[in-house]
Amino acid sequence: MDNFNKVAISSRIRLARNISGIEFMPKLNDLDKISYITSSMQALLDSSGQFSTFALADLSLDHCTALLERHVISKELIANKDISYVSTNEDESINIMILEEDHLRLQSVLPGLNLVEAYNRLMPIDEKISKSFNIAFDDELGYLTSSPSNLGTGMRASIMVFIPALEKTGRIDSLIVQARQFGLTFRGVYGEGSEALGFIYQISNQGLLCLSEEQIIDTVNDFFFNIYNEEISLRNDFFEKNHDVICDQVLRAYGTIINAYLLEEKEMFALLGLIRFGHELGILNIRDVDLFMKLYYHGCSASMKEIRSFSQKEKENRLRAEYIAKRVKNLVNIGGIK
Repeated sequence: MDNFNKVAISSRIRLARNISGIEFMPKLNDLDKISYITSSMQALLDSSGQFSTFALADLSLDHCTALLERHVISKELIANKDISYVSTNEDESINIMILEEDHLRLQSVLPGLNLVEAYNRLMPIDEKISKSFNIAFDDELGYLTSSPSNLGTGMRASIMVFIPALEKTGRIDSLIVQARQFGLTFRGVYGEGSEALGFIYQISNQGLLCLSEEQIIDTVNDFFFNIYNEEISLRNDFFEKNHDVICDQVLRAYGTIINAYLLEEKEMFALLGLIRFGHELGILNIRDVDLFMKLYYHGCSASMKEIRSFSQKEKENRLRAEYIAKRVKNLVNIGGIK
């Protein structure tokens, strides 16, 4: 499992559910029906003692964006901020989005390659909801959802991957085509419509109507294994052929990030990605990789505002530079270059 974590950053299972007899989003405009969904779900989740529920209308836009940066909620939930809710457990590994693209979106996010465990963690909650609500379901189509791509299980299985060698060698375009052949999709850090940052991509199923939950997980895992094997093989070969250039890029990234006076968000992603790549190649040593990877979202705009209040863009870039430099210095040291 530890070897897979050289490529697998996190695993997510997301389930889409809708209550039968109530319009799908965004055609749901009846305030009584909206209130029924939100109040009933909040009561159900609160009774477990496991979740805390928040109305997005009660949260600032910066707070909501910080939750997005941590992959707790989606852009669609923020778009419905005036009516939507989110329930999270203590460590935010399980989240229920209420009134997103569907009435309910249940998701579990775990570090590394952990799709099966993420799925197992959602099952008790999904069963409890199914016993409490009449969930929209068709014997032929499966779970009915607002998007046809989610019909069937209503499940999206995703793995966040760190693939610098595949990106640097130009393999991404062919992987996108290959993924489509398996009913999968390649996306950026924040899902559909987002770009890859710091060599990070998402692999997930798209459709797969005729497959069971277990088969979808197996399909995503199998594709990941192919990517993992190719990435690890390419890393060694690419480094051997471009040793001096890669060492220079990595050490320049380290020097820049610990000495920068101003640091923009996109540049931060690129520099952190090179430092993580340097760790995997033995150029640098990251003492705690999981803590290091959290810098990817700790340094984002909304998360920075949660750490320290500011308004001017230049002030944001200055504070980001200070914050990231201090933590990188504590987490990273230069190792023996191969």
